[in-house]
Amino acid sequence: MIFYFSGTGNTKWVAQQLAEATGEQLCYIPDELKKASQEYTLAEGERLGFCFPTHGWQPPKIVRQFIRNASFSNVDYVFAVTTCGDNMGHAMRILNKELGAKGFQTQSMFAVLMPESNVCFSFLHLDTKEREREKIEKARSTVKRICQVVKDQQRGVVELIRGAIPYTYTYVIGGYYNKHLITDEKFWVDENACIRCGLCQKLCPVDDIKELPPRWKHDGSCTNCLACYHHCPKHAIHWGNMKRGQYVFREK
Repeated sequence: MIFYFSGTGNTKWVAQQLAEATGEQLCYIPDELKKASQEYTLAEGERLGFCFPTHGWQPPKIVRQFIRNASFSNVDYVFAVTTCGDNMGHAMRILNKELGAKGFQTQSMFAVLMPESNVCFSFLHLDTKEREREKIEKARSTVKRICQVVKDQQRGVVELIRGAIPYTYTYVIGGYYNKHLITDEKFWVDENACIRCGLCQKLCPVDDIKELPPRWKHDGSCTNCLACYHHCPKHAIHWGNMKRGQYVFREK
């Protein structure tokens, strides 16, 4: 079983390739959280995988929530893959802490560099179209190698992109980001540009948009995946005062 979360499509693309290579069932974490039970018993030889984007150099809130809610039995081989625009700091350390509370850890873990999608920090910028193409092209070979490692259930393989100061990224800058910027309070909509297509409502993984033009619930459920922002066909949704572009994964 492969559990994944994705806002702009980067991680979904990686997870789909892993599922195709291994024959494992692909499970979308927001859908799993809506089920009455999150109890999973793995078959003999079945792999348990987690695929997620790095949010503020940490695993997304919704991924951590799912792991805390879920129970897993007959677990043998566990792997994890994170996507990141630059580096992922100690995101895997935090993931393994969550998994450790369930009685197991990852046997192999990976990071895949993908186009940047974060528009919430002033010092982060979306990639140029040329850089997007370069990252996706390189990611193809990276994911192909990861698929083989996971298919063979190789253990002890660690291919991460922690960055120069991973502790600072994750626990200082990332600590601030995940405490103060994982919120829907900064989203707003240009009602003159909004065409009321409902795509933002449909794509929100936590059902945080209650009406059209979009109004966010402000109930603490937002995981700040930016799906509503990036997928808006008219770029009518904005975050804060910064004017930034949009990014949605499209295989080049």
